Amino acid sequence: MIYAYVHLKIDKPESLAKYREVAADALAKHGGSVVSASKDVALLEGDIETPHMAALLSFPDQEKAHAWINDEELQDVHALRRNSGQSTIHLMA
Repeated sequence: MIYAYVHLKIDKPESLAKYREVAADALAKHGGSVVSASKDVALLEGDIETPHMAALLSFPDQEKAHAWINDEELQDVHALRRNSGQSTIHLMA
């Protein structure tokens, strides 16, 4: 099992709302799921801008995570997330 950390700065909540409607199915297509997601994010240590929302995703392996982000059929789904503001995803392998 590996994890991906999603850091979101949201400028367009309506786009994020549309993304949330389809995100679980998009993740499930490649064996992924949401472990945790929250708008209540606080900086514990360091000097980085606190996101408006953060999520922790799980995947069976790195290949599945890469397949999810690179899936041509899911590009419109990823576009909803990206269009909601700044989206950064870190793979923790």
